Amino acid sequence: MNKWYFISPLILQKLIWIPTRLILVFFGNLEVKGMENLKGIGRNAIFACNHTSELDPILIPGTLPFWSRFSPIFYTSREEKFYENSGWRRHFYGGTFFKAWGAYPVFAGLHDYERSLQQHIAIVKAGGSICVFPEGHITRDGNIQPAKGGVAYMAYVTKTPIIPVQLNGAYHMSLVDFLLRRRKLSVSYGALMYVADRFNTVPSAEDFKTYANEVMDQVKKLSRSVE
Repeated sequence: MNKWYFISPLILQKLIWIPTRLILVFFGNLEVKGMENLKGIGRNAIFACNHTSELDPILIPGTLPFWSRFSPIFYTSREEKFYENSGWRRHFYGGTFFKAWGAYPVFAGLHDYERSLQQHIAIVKAGGSICVFPEGHITRDGNIQPAKGGVAYMAYVTKTPIIPVQLNGAYHMSLVDFLLRRRKLSVSYGALMYVADRFNTVPSAEDFKTYANEVMDQVKKLSRSVE
């Protein structure tokens, strides 16, 4: 992955860091937990988060330090055509703006982790940190859904640690709720997880899925429920 791909998301994420942090703290009563789990990591990481709302992608860069060694954060997304019937979202999601922010599409339906995640694997191997939502979509009922195995595969082939992250408070939050400060947003960072420590032999696709769900089990333990 050409290092030039890092410049645009780095600039954009730094430009909005201060106003984003101030807005989240004031209107979202933001609380950040587990930052001690990020100390001593001298390399990039894969952030595995539960998915509660469209606000989620800004919570990770917004809660990390301004000069975080994990910056910029890259993301997994769906291809542009997936958003064609998504109303106003189609003007932002999956296209040029998404890529400028650091979101690259997963090639769905290939049944091949290597091909589906080729862009993200290249980013991680080049030293980039990725934010992944292993559930694959926003929760429909407030509970964490079964995970897909891609996050475990990516961590395995790149030998990169996974950081489980619990996002709480944004599920079904309206703009009025946010502006009237009715919710308390929290981001909890868990202890590092290493896929290589889990397997003695080359994992199968089912093994990757099993481990991805173990990661999400750790996310659940960071907070009892998604509020």
